[in-house]
Amino acid sequence: MLKSLLRRVGAALGISLLLGTVPAGARAPQAAQPALWEISDPDTTIYLFGTIHLLPENLKWRTPAFDKAVRQSQQLVVETIVDQQNPQSIAAAEAQLGFKQGLPPISQRVPPGKVGRLRAAIAKTGAPEQVFNQMKTWLAAITLLSLQFKDMGLHGKDGPEEILRQQFLSAQKPIGQLETNVEQFTYFDRMSEKSQRELLEGALEPQGNTDKEFGGMLSSWSKGDVNGIAVTFNRELSQSSEIRKLLLQQRNANWAKWIETRMAQPGTILVAVGAGHLAGKDSVVEKLRKDGYKVRRLQ
Repeated sequence: MLKSLLRRVGAALGISLLLGTVPAGARAPQAAQPALWEISDPDTTIYLFGTIHLLPENLKWRTPAFDKAVRQSQQLVVETIVDQQNPQSIAAAEAQLGFKQGLPPISQRVPPGKVGRLRAAIAKTGAPEQVFNQMKTWLAAITLLSLQFKDMGLHGKDGPEEILRQQFLSAQKPIGQLETNVEQFTYFDRMSEKSQRELLEGALEPQGNTDKEFGGMLSSWSKGDVNGIAVTFNRELSQSSEIRKLLLQQRNANWAKWIETRMAQPGTILVAVGAGHLAGKDSVVEKLRKDGYKVRRLQ
């Protein structure tokens, strides 16, 4: 079973809509120097920055090298634009893809031993169980996981993407996205029911189970330890070839192709995506290198 995959995916693999993070009680470093790369030719520079979508408050993760890249960038490109103040786009995407008539009751989509935990989590949302009966399993999983983060007192304002988005907005620089909200949810919607139920079970795990996992992942990210991030995700994703293909390999290939196309245009941009997409043999970085691009590590 993919025990904590849902949390891992949100934190560093890069589903921005699924705002994964480090539990508030986890031991967090005071400063970080996450990995940053550069791809360039005579008239184009693309910086690649791997993020964790939410971070502990007061973690100092910006460095002189990173701030220089931000200043030089004329545009920010993220996985998908998540507007914390105006969630209508996400709500519309959920309504479009996440509901269906005639589904099995949500209580029948988890093992009997976890029904009590499921119902307790649903009760916390304030929505009747009948609403969850109409949700596809992946949306139920995301909804319940988001509740856990809320209970931890975690907010999107501390994530690098939101901080960068506000900075580029203030500087009146454009912000682009690699995927729309609907496109991101589509990857979940294409999963088999079996994989969706594994994600739902992961969303029901006790909060305490996450501390050690995310503490280790945050440590790797903070040190720019790309190999450490890759090992974590390869171990977890190896248990489901379907999830690995949909959430990692296919998206990485799409993004590498986007970057290669963008290299034909002049200018300087910053691309900020989940750190899991920039680590390991299937990463965006490795795909670019295999296609003949020189990807230089800046930090």
